[in-house]
Amino acid sequence: MGGWLPGAGVLVALAAVAGGGDRDEGVGIAQVVGVGLAFLDGPGGGAAVPFRYEKGEPLEDPACTPGAVSPAVTQANLKSTICRKGGYTSGIRPSTSVTGKEKALNAASYDYKGRMGDAEYDHLISLQLGGDPNDPRNLWVEPPDPGHKSGGGVNNRKDPVETKLHTAVCAGKFSLTAAQKAIVTDWTTALSTLGLG
Repeated sequence: MGGWLPGAGVLVALAAVAGGGDRDEGVGIAQVVGVGLAFLDGPGGGAAVPFRYEKGEPLEDPACTPGAVSPAVTQANLKSTICRKGGYTSGIRPSTSVTGKEKALNAASYDYKGRMGDAEYDHLISLQLGGDPNDPRNLWVEPPDPGHKSGGGVNNRKDPVETKLHTAVCAGKFSLTAAQKAIVTDWTTALSTLGLG
């Protein structure tokens, strides 16, 4: 599994409250013990976690889905990982035979009752931003955006934000860690936070 994202102190604090933890400043990754499979039971031993909404857009619960980064992706190796020509994510994305069962469990922990085909099993820190491919701390069932017609498939406004952040990181406009922190804090404000508004 990947490491915890060094983000807003509140994320580390929430995770620490949930499971205790320590911070390794040497690598810049906070690791928290005991919360890794929180989505299987939900916080509090089975209590459903409701979605949060900002400006009408669904957001993950940071205690259940704080984000996790892949140790294989660093600022030093961007050109050979997420920024390489020919793509990166298709070679590391877990198959649906793995994620299908996980998606159902995650949906239950978030109390998602909509059509599963309309929700995306989303990486909070996207693969193109160095998110861990299958760490449960980085995955959540993202419900469809407001106004979505049931049966219309997955739609969300988070994907274009991820792509713009990826493009900017690869162009050297800001660090990988800055992009990861911005998307974990609130994907709806990540672009404006980093001056891409």
